[in-house]
Amino acid sequence: MNLIRTIKDRCRKCYACVRNCPVKAIKVKEHYAEVIHSRCIGCGKCIAVCTQNAKVIADSSEETRCLLQNEKKTIAVLGSSYPAFFQETTPGQLVTGLKRLGFNEVHQGSSGVELLADSYREQLEHPGDQPLITTHCPTIVDLIERHYPQLLRNLMPLVSPMIAVGRYLKACHGPKTQVVYISSCIAGKFEIFAEPVAGAVDVVLTYKELSQMFQQQRLDLTRLGRTPFDGLRPGHGCLFPISGGPFQVFNIQDDFFQPRYISAEGEENSLEIIRDLAAGRIQAHLVDIRFCNGGCIGGPGRNNRLTTFAKQTLIHKHFQRTDISYKDQACYSGTPAGLDFSRTFRNKYKRLDLPSGDSIRKILQQTNKHTEQDELDCGGCGYRTCREHAIAVYQGLADNNMCLPYSLKRLQDDQVLLTQKYELAQHALSQEFGEVTLIGKDQHTLEVLNLIHQVGPTLTTVLIRGESGTGKELTARAIHRMSPRTDKPLVTLNCTTLTDSLLESELFGHQKGAFTGALTDKKGLFEAANGGTIFLDEIGDITPKLQAELLRVLDSGEIRPVGGNQNRKVDVRLIAATNKNLERGVEEGWFREDLFYRLNVFAITMPPLRSRLDSLEELVEHFLRHTSKRVNKTINSIDRRAIEAMRLYKWPGNIRELQNIIERAAVLTQDSSIHLENLPVIFTELLGHHGSPEDVDLSLRHSLEKQVVHIEKGLLKSYLEKTGGNVSEAARLAQMPRRSFYRLLERHGLKSSEFKNASQ
Repeated sequence: MNLIRTIKDRCRKCYACVRNCPVKAIKVKEHYAEVIHSRCIGCGKCIAVCTQNAKVIADSSEETRCLLQNEKKTIAVLGSSYPAFFQETTPGQLVTGLKRLGFNEVHQGSSGVELLADSYREQLEHPGDQPLITTHCPTIVDLIERHYPQLLRNLMPLVSPMIAVGRYLKACHGPKTQVVYISSCIAGKFEIFAEPVAGAVDVVLTYKELSQMFQQQRLDLTRLGRTPFDGLRPGHGCLFPISGGPFQVFNIQDDFFQPRYISAEGEENSLEIIRDLAAGRIQAHLVDIRFCNGGCIGGPGRNNRLTTFAKQTLIHKHFQRTDISYKDQACYSGTPAGLDFSRTFRNKYKRLDLPSGDSIRKILQQTNKHTEQDELDCGGCGYRTCREHAIAVYQGLADNNMCLPYSLKRLQDDQVLLTQKYELAQHALSQEFGEVTLIGKDQHTLEVLNLIHQVGPTLTTVLIRGESGTGKELTARAIHRMSPRTDKPLVTLNCTTLTDSLLESELFGHQKGAFTGALTDKKGLFEAANGGTIFLDEIGDITPKLQAELLRVLDSGEIRPVGGNQNRKVDVRLIAATNKNLERGVEEGWFREDLFYRLNVFAITMPPLRSRLDSLEELVEHFLRHTSKRVNKTINSIDRRAIEAMRLYKWPGNIRELQNIIERAAVLTQDSSIHLENLPVIFTELLGHHGSPEDVDLSLRHSLEKQVVHIEKGLLKSYLEKTGGNVSEAARLAQMPRRSFYRLLERHGLKSSEFKNASQ
């Protein structure tokens, strides 16, 4: 029976259970440590030391309720240590509480000790060559069966007091009688399933579980009346749970200097005496061993508020009490015919393979232990020495990551490596994006840069609008780099690349089992960007359902993972981008009006490349520098014909298209310059349609240049006349920078004052 289980989500791999398990019945897996049930002796140490409550014993409360609800007779047997646990109530009140729960009878487990007294005396009257070991403690029996099988012949062939009273009651009341034994010992939960004693006791309930049942039924024992126990008053059996108690029951007197009867209690003492017995270093008639400190009053279900001495005192007082009532039933007056208190034991030892010296050495080297001085034996892994840990690794019980110095060294190395990668990434980003992410000095670009400088230092939501390929993501990165959150993450997502359900999971995360394929919990992008910025590209493509979810996040600052039932706070700045007309979407009903106003707090409209041709050469030079590195070529220039052809193109793909065309041309060129022939055919056709400079006579070119100068001057005059000599207004009509307009005026010898009042 797997009575001790691990709650995997709670296990933090602190190895406290490994350190404290006396037989190392713990196997460390990838994410948690679990009990090896074939090696476990039921001592409960792993449960007691687990501060995360990851190790839990199977609760018998529900099973007990089921027994009480059927029509069969159900008897409760209180272990002899109960006075040390229920010290605030009288025994009679405790009996009343148990009968209120539905038990038909309540007996004392001390009776089981006295039932065995004669059998013990018979064994001691004929001592053999080997010391006899008592079998009161199920943990000691399991320890010998599973780990010291050479001592099986030393075990007294008798059942424990719990099994004895269970067999007795079923023999008296019939085999269908249900017996629930209540004790501080969780090893009893294991014992009732052992094949030689199975069926004697139906359920073992701990004192803690019984207290919880009283609380659930709202039974305050201190306010209840007193009810007598069923059965006869126990004698010295009441002293059984404390140190020296069994010898009192069996009336054993010993020689102080040459003891024939030895007792040991507590984990350390028990293991020492077991090892001495196995080595043949003890010569005695009887060895009484109990694994818990102080005897049965120190079991895993013990009351931790009291010291061992205080609990011993309570047992003494209980033994001396005369006010406890008992029903003098005849069932204890004699032994039923055929009742047998004997039992057998079997070898449950499973030998694990031992590694060779070479295998141990290789495992030690994997954790940076190359010399004997490297073996610190710090115990951080839970094993006493590094070599014991290496053996456990070989046997599949442990892994290398349990070694604390090794893990710390790996963390330090990883920290150095991550720091180097971070610095390289920062350097690469600065090279890719530079101090200014947007290239160009045309009027439109300067206006965008001015808006970035204004909104960057704030936490305002930004909506970036413009055609595809105009640099909306670069603008978002520039805003983030200028914000107070520049040292926090910038998380980007293109909303058109995922389906509705996947997009919701990507944004808000999901719980394990939320949908098919959700094998583990997943953190969403909003949670990953907590404290930083999230950039949602093509926001106009999300569905109305997701629009509502996004609006809720923006309003409340909380997200709820898919399949979850709890909200999580997030602090994220949102930057969105779209190439769609959201105003039209609001009118047509495919975009929420409230979300539009929530996003459109600060809008930046990215100009298309066709309106930024004044910055074309600067953009080309920028892409040439980066493309040279990508294609591993030295490309210094681009010829004039190619530039002129580019100026004639409408650039529907904008900056992204320009970058791709430059990279394609860089791959095709055979020298250090990009030529018209390296560009797509459409550029050659455009230039041919407008006339190629090589095909035009020099005199014709000169005439054309004169004609261009004449037309240019005429246009300048026209703009000045329309604006009454206002240069700024004239430059705006011409869709060119004011400085460039002034330079043209100087070139043609025109003065704005000559055109004042011309429009009137």
